[in-house]
Amino acid sequence: MAKAAKRASGSKARAKTRYGRVLFKVSGEALMGEQSFGIDPKMTARIASDVKQAVGLGVRIALVVGGGNIFRGVALAAKGADRVTGDHMGMLATVMNAKALKMALDDAGMEAVVLSAVDMPAFCETFTQRGLDAHLDAGRVVVFAGGTGNPFFTTDTAAALRASEMRADALFKGTQVDGVYSADPKTDPGAERFDTISHDEMLARGLKVMDEAAVALARNASIPIVVFSLEKPGELARVLQGKGRCTTVTI
Repeated sequence: MAKAAKRASGSKARAKTRYGRVLFKVSGEALMGEQSFGIDPKMTARIASDVKQAVGLGVRIALVVGGGNIFRGVALAAKGADRVTGDHMGMLATVMNAKALKMALDDAGMEAVVLSAVDMPAFCETFTQRGLDAHLDAGRVVVFAGGTGNPFFTTDTAAALRASEMRADALFKGTQVDGVYSADPKTDPGAERFDTISHDEMLARGLKVMDEAAVALARNASIPIVVFSLEKPGELARVLQGKGRCTTVTI
């Protein structure tokens, strides 16, 4: 009886939202807050608060975090260094960020777990499909680290891959602007904003909200991409309820 009531309560909460199962991509740069490098605890706490609001709505959520606030392998390769080694270093940066987010999520009263694409059992669990399903079914917030575990792939692509593997209803990407624009609205005041756009049009226009491999993977898995402003506290929950400002990328 108690289990049935719990399921009914969860269904009622989810009915308030557009999506019940979400992959949330957080850039490494977002974790800097107002700093020029590293991790700002105030920002990780803010993100954890946003995630807690989403969980309170009955949404099952997992996060993929980038590493650009600590290290970018592409930048090192551009200076002539080995790309594979650079990407490996970037993967390690995502593990540090994932651990910081887990700490913030735990402090906010949620049970969180880090799943890494690269084996490092002293620090976190290794990603497996079975483990992912078990943690989500138990109501835990999953934080994915290590990208895809392979060089030459971005954490955007990792987000699309993990969204497919967790059978997400949508891939949410928090950015510095409130949606997808035809150009950078911070430098081009005439940039056109889209409420909706297709994966194919986004690729054809070369819009750089996410890399092409990530957009194509989401398209092939029929997963919408929801782009919204991470700079507005509580915006994740508002968008989930259809009240926030965002761009939805659909088939």
